[in-house]
Amino acid sequence: MITAEHGSGIPLIAVHGFGVDHRILLPLEGWVADHPWRRVYLDLPWAEGAADRGLSTPREVADAVRDEVEAIAAGGPFAIVGNSFGAMVARHVAHALRSQCLGLATLAGVFELDHTRRRLPPREVVVADESVLERAGSSRADFAEMAVLQTTDALAAFERFVLPGLRGSDPGVLERISSSYSAGYHPESSEGAFTAPSLHVFGREDHVVGFEDGLGVADHYVRGTFVVLDGAGHNVHLERPDAVAPLIRDWLMRAEQHAL
Repeated sequence: MITAEHGSGIPLIAVHGFGVDHRILLPLEGWVADHPWRRVYLDLPWAEGAADRGLSTPREVADAVRDEVEAIAAGGPFAIVGNSFGAMVARHVAHALRSQCLGLATLAGVFELDHTRRRLPPREVVVADESVLERAGSSRADFAEMAVLQTTDALAAFERFVLPGLRGSDPGVLERISSSYSAGYHPESSEGAFTAPSLHVFGREDHVVGFEDGLGVADHYVRGTFVVLDGAGHNVHLERPDAVAPLIRDWLMRAEQHAL
């Protein structure tokens, strides 16, 4: 599953979302390269070039990532960050290996797999710009589907970090896993609160996963920072990088202190 590694130190595992690949989390490189972490980016089974192991459910994907993280950490400490579907995976890994996990972060995280049960805000575009949509060309529909900020910067980030994964994903693998996507699974149902430093960032205008379901488990994360950013949707870290970057850096600092 490992597709890229940068830096040295304690492993910081990055897990992307459904239908995209590791590139959606590469903005981390500009935010944490000066921290003592070895950034390890995983590609899940639908990513272009990834091995299809026949996994059929979200829980099977999460278990496979847990096994991968066990091998990467080799019994030592690690931290993990997950985006969207990857946030569910990251939470599963953090709980399963909690004695080793120094920190957990989620970005626009899925906290309710069942689409029919999610508490979602209405679809809203905060900054609309037809000229930006025209500039998107063939990627216009994909960009417009998610964009809360139709700006030049948001489009550039989408084309660099999101679009390649969208276009390269394996539809057969996505269809197989999505057929059981709504099967209820909540890592927080495990016994005991999660005591390592955590960060959970949401977009207020995220019409895909919302933010209320994530806030509903705040008591479980006793050292958790929960932030709902206005002017951001499901690609919150791409639309509001100047706000998300210091939050990630603060979380890593807390995780480093947790290791002492």
